[in-house]
Amino acid sequence: MRAAAGEVAAVLCLLALAAALDFGYHHAEELEAYLREVHAAHPALTHLHSIGSSVEGRDLWVLVLGRFPTQHKIGIPEFKYVANMHGDETVGREILLHLIDYLVTSYGRDPNITKLLNNTRIHIMPTMNPDGFEATKVPHCYYSRGRYNKNGEDLNRNFPDAFESNNVTIQPETRAVMNWIKNETFVLSANLHGGALVASYTFDNGNSVTGSSKGYSRSPDDDVFIHLAKTYSFNHASMYKGTGCDSRQTFPDGITNGYSWYQLEGGMQDYNYVWGQCFEITLELSCCKYPPADQLEKFWTDNKVALVEYIKQVHLGVKGQVTDRNGNPIPNAIVEAQGRSHVCPYRTNAHGEYFLLLLPGKYVINATVPGFKSMLKTVEIRDNTANFSALKQDFSFSEVSIKTRPASCPKVPLYQELERSSAAVKPTLHLLVLMAAVILLFR
Repeated sequence: MRAAAGEVAAVLCLLALAAALDFGYHHAEELEAYLREVHAAHPALTHLHSIGSSVEGRDLWVLVLGRFPTQHKIGIPEFKYVANMHGDETVGREILLHLIDYLVTSYGRDPNITKLLNNTRIHIMPTMNPDGFEATKVPHCYYSRGRYNKNGEDLNRNFPDAFESNNVTIQPETRAVMNWIKNETFVLSANLHGGALVASYTFDNGNSVTGSSKGYSRSPDDDVFIHLAKTYSFNHASMYKGTGCDSRQTFPDGITNGYSWYQLEGGMQDYNYVWGQCFEITLELSCCKYPPADQLEKFWTDNKVALVEYIKQVHLGVKGQVTDRNGNPIPNAIVEAQGRSHVCPYRTNAHGEYFLLLLPGKYVINATVPGFKSMLKTVEIRDNTANFSALKQDFSFSEVSIKTRPASCPKVPLYQELERSSAAVKPTLHLLVLMAAVILLFR
């Protein structure tokens, strides 16, 4: 009886600790302790794991939330938030902890949060650069060495680039995130920064193929990215006003194409889109990179609704499975919407699943198993984000009873290759993308 009472007391203590998140800055040990407390208090709703280590050996913690937190479930899309990849940009790190608190305490009480967690697997990484955060001894609004990792590298310039060779040494933090992206089926993401107030969307880099000569680098899904950025800005307390942080910097509707703002090589959001099949935007959340702790509560209030509404967008568009004549999933089948071919074709995962973020409208979805005839299906997509499920459209290849070989695009400047092809033969962009897809299939 005494042992049972002790167990109850321990559980109540954990619950109290998990509920006691304050509006202050949490260093590495405190952050880890809080995540462990949340997981202990909500073991069925959360899964805590480290995806790797920083240069100095600190864990890169990720808390997964959802009805099935430990593993992917067919039909349930994967979403992620990443913060603090620049160690001295600190607001995102703290508001993600408060988002975790809000989600776990609202589950079972708030119908919308309950439906969101029942139909979405949400991954939250409060800090990608724990070494940089710990190295920032004197908070500063504009710049400190804590921006970089322990090796002095900018992690948001450290990914393979689709437009030019990025001759950098891939850092442990970057490699961990790349492997994480490879091992999950992420559909939508955002990375949280500071130093401005704007939602920035891909592409960050560009060339003539994406129209960069006109000062804008357009992706095949530009309309979706604009919608995603506006979803965040218009649900934020003031981002939508577009006033920026000073009179020299204005952003209509609080959004910007990344390249239009400034060109960036080796960025994480372009990497997610090209090689991860994941739509990611960059959220700049504070004019001051490392503001005083007494401002954190207002930052949470300003961002709370936007953070949740943005997650819901993972249910835009269409999803489904590609199977063979025996009903077995076909991995690595190419599934794309006509007119939106990606330079690295979007493929089905190990379960034969695909997820395509598309705005409401009529589309032709093209499913292709290499070596077999493509299958086309016309779909009418509605906004199903309020229902927490994209339109479902499966494909069954009755003549196929094989498993396709593993396929992936090389981590080389794919758009640079397209540009060279364009200069040689001057075909249309759509034809260029199809040519690149064929080349990659048989490489």
